[in-house]
Amino acid sequence: MTSLEERQEHRRRAMLDAGVDLLGSGDRSALSVRTVCRSTGITERYFYEAFGTRDAFARAVFDDVTDRAREALVGAVRETTDATDPAEIAAAAVAAFVELVIDNPRAGRVLLLAPYREAALSERGLSRLPDFFAVVAAALPGDVGENTRRLVAVGLVGALTAIFTEYLSGRLDVARAELVAHCVRLVATAPVRFSDAE
Repeated sequence: MTSLEERQEHRRRAMLDAGVDLLGSGDRSALSVRTVCRSTGITERYFYEAFGTRDAFARAVFDDVTDRAREALVGAVRETTDATDPAEIAAAAVAAFVELVIDNPRAGRVLLLAPYREAALSERGLSRLPDFFAVVAAALPGDVGENTRRLVAVGLVGALTAIFTEYLSGRLDVARAELVAHCVRLVATAPVRFSDAE
């Protein structure tokens, strides 16, 4: 990468990080070109060169967090490839996700709440769900049939999305450890409950 490309990438990364803070703040009016530029010290010229529009920037911020969440899950599952205990795989995947969306609540709010609050993301949230269905489906044991695999993956992603959304919204008042333990049980027992469903 040339020094020009490095500077462009550095500016882009700085603006994306600022976007996570702003979009994940919960203030619907926080994300604006001016606010991003003021918080990063980067001029509007570079903002428009990198993203074009404010809505395109919002989508880029969402995609950045979504990609990180997917990579965290894939990495956690990959690290447990030799594991035979579903609870071990579930614990690794849940821990990776919790670290991203609960321990870093602004990123969590971008991933789970922003598609409901930000018009530019209404379709984006739905279009990225299959990425997570695929990760969950691939992590299920080999004896789970194809149709059951798809149904379980969609069901788990839906359930976990609802649980984490409620938690981040402050409407699910449980301790972090209890939340994690419940999610691990939910994921770990799904293959057992549905493996002979076909």
